[in-house]
Amino acid sequence: MSMSHSVPVGIDALAFAGPAAYVDLADLARARGVDPAKFTKGLGQHRMAIASPCEDTVTMAVESGAQAVRAFGVDPDEIGTLIVGTETGVDHSKPVAVYVHDLLGLNERCRTFETKHACYGAMAGLTASMDWIASGRARGRKALVIASDIASYGLGTPGEPTQGAGAVAMVVSGNPRLLRIQPRTIGDYTRQVMDFWRPLYSKYALADGHYSIQCYLDALKGARLDAVGERNDLLAGLDACLYHVPFVKMAFKAHQRELEMELGHALNKAEASTWQQLVESYERLCVPWLTLNADVGNIYTGSLFLSLIDLLRRAGAELAGKDISLFSYGSGCGATYCLGQVAEGAGDWQAALDPGEALAKRRRLSIAEYESLVRAGEQADRCETLDPADYGLSGGLYYMGTRNDRRHYERG
Repeated sequence: MSMSHSVPVGIDALAFAGPAAYVDLADLARARGVDPAKFTKGLGQHRMAIASPCEDTVTMAVESGAQAVRAFGVDPDEIGTLIVGTETGVDHSKPVAVYVHDLLGLNERCRTFETKHACYGAMAGLTASMDWIASGRARGRKALVIASDIASYGLGTPGEPTQGAGAVAMVVSGNPRLLRIQPRTIGDYTRQVMDFWRPLYSKYALADGHYSIQCYLDALKGARLDAVGERNDLLAGLDACLYHVPFVKMAFKAHQRELEMELGHALNKAEASTWQQLVESYERLCVPWLTLNADVGNIYTGSLFLSLIDLLRRAGAELAGKDISLFSYGSGCGATYCLGQVAEGAGDWQAALDPGEALAKRRRLSIAEYESLVRAGEQADRCETLDPADYGLSGGLYYMGTRNDRRHYERG
């Protein structure tokens, strides 16, 4: 399929940053009296990143943004727009983006804002920045779009095994080095639903899990129809399908819905041939790019783009010039489906993209340590002074407490 268009715009740089510690899902399962297979096989998750009180949405956004700029040789003065997509902001009024702008030392001739629509916020920022560039208003400058979130549901809750934390930074530009996105294949969907939300009075989100899955699948259908119409041959022409993954096995449900749209009927295991077709398609187009999600957990706005990092670090050279699909969903709900083409030189950046070394250095928490961190985190916004050393942290940017109603960040 042709992906040519007059203004090649897309993702020029990518980087992931996350907390320094994690919980093994098998450990959590045993502590909760659950068969570990329920989490590892049922959800497809193996670990979940856990943020300490000194690691927040701002610190992770800054670290990922700095990595993207540094690893890909982007001149910070070229950044003319900075957008942070998040549903775990640190202030009801002041955007995470303006903290990030300051801590990255970006030029003052730059617009900044925060986008919020549950897990959809970063895709909203990506498409908005693409429009800014394609319009000519950017005047050759680039945008920095960052997805940064901490997914937290509380101890012992049904959502506990689908937690996580992390940030993905994307530099968006003309003539991108990693992924071109075809604007004429961007499809959108919106419908007011109460599948997942977090009231102003609540630290933790409220959710109707089964209903949210149905809303996700309905949004996938609607956004894909808006993007490419009623095509029954799309998957055959793709080399990868990337989805928003609150948990890894959600990608299977999403891919099943896409294949059902193309075949025109529901799939079930009783029809062995079509079910095998689904399994083979899923294993070819989805499974290889889900290892980071399984290792980090749910990072809300960044989950889709973490899969993109996984794809490009593993197969950037192999898939150069090939077409892929991306689907972003945010509860509430809003969604976008689009097609992209891996850039010809993407393989040159596979090593720069790989967060494997940083992930390998993380500390495995005992369940007692994890529970202590969660309880401390519930009070972090009210603490005047925090010491990263208390949590075994050093060498990064950290939230140091709130004094005189002002958040303080320092490198330690």
